[in-house]
Amino acid sequence: MGYLVSVTVLWAFSFSLIGVYLAGQVDPYFAVLSRILLALLLFSPLLLRYRFASNLVLPVIGLGALQLGLMYLFYYQSFLLLSVAEVLVFTIFTPLYITLLHDVLAKRFNPQFLLAALIAVLAAAIMRYQSLSEHYWTGFSVVQGANLCFALGQVGYKRLLAGHPDIKQYQLFGWFYVGAALIAIPAWLLLGNEHYPSTTVHWTVLLWLGLVASGLGYYGWNKGATQVSSGMLAVMNNALIPAGLLVNVIIWQRDTDIVRLSIGCAMIGFSIWLCRRPAGQGG
Repeated sequence: MGYLVSVTVLWAFSFSLIGVYLAGQVDPYFAVLSRILLALLLFSPLLLRYRFASNLVLPVIGLGALQLGLMYLFYYQSFLLLSVAEVLVFTIFTPLYITLLHDVLAKRFNPQFLLAALIAVLAAAIMRYQSLSEHYWTGFSVVQGANLCFALGQVGYKRLLAGHPDIKQYQLFGWFYVGAALIAIPAWLLLGNEHYPSTTVHWTVLLWLGLVASGLGYYGWNKGATQVSSGMLAVMNNALIPAGLLVNVIIWQRDTDIVRLSIGCAMIGFSIWLCRRPAGQGG
């Protein structure tokens, strides 16, 4: 669980960095491409050094295309339709997708994990619900596209690596970014515009998001996903919301309801407690 907690802290800054410094200023397709190529650059020495069979490499490429490539395309578009707060609101359903997808693929039903995911969704709604903009339904649909891609990628990677417990994941994970690049490059060529980064701040944010949040972050998150139960993974997807809100309050001085935030944090803590069993006992 240490990997998931560490990446949650790392990713807590990403929502605000994108919403404040990139959305509406830098072409979203270029931003996506930059993040993915920087992450790929970080792992390229390992790609060149280690070789794996195609029956392992190709699924990882596909999962990268889904979880990162397609997800980012939906995710960045959502910031053009919604506020940062609204994007946070609409990410709350990811735990349900993870729990249900994992149970369907495993051909079983775990009511304890579903309950934990539902509590995490309710907690996130309490913390972040507010009046919504006129682009509600379009924005909601776009964010759900991102949520589904992210959930499918996490569940798929967890199940794939369960069959290869001896694999050193850092040696393989570069192929994940290859898959993401296969989506991001044609998307930028076909749909991108000329709103390139024009300030030092733009480039600094992109470097941070690419090398740290994407490069180290997605490796850490997916490795962490293989070490916990599906229920714990689902709940940790919504732990990002209070973390992101705290960053907004402390660094960007955004207003928030401390009572609602406290209640939501307590509920997510209870969800994590419900999922306390080891991964081997609960999936």
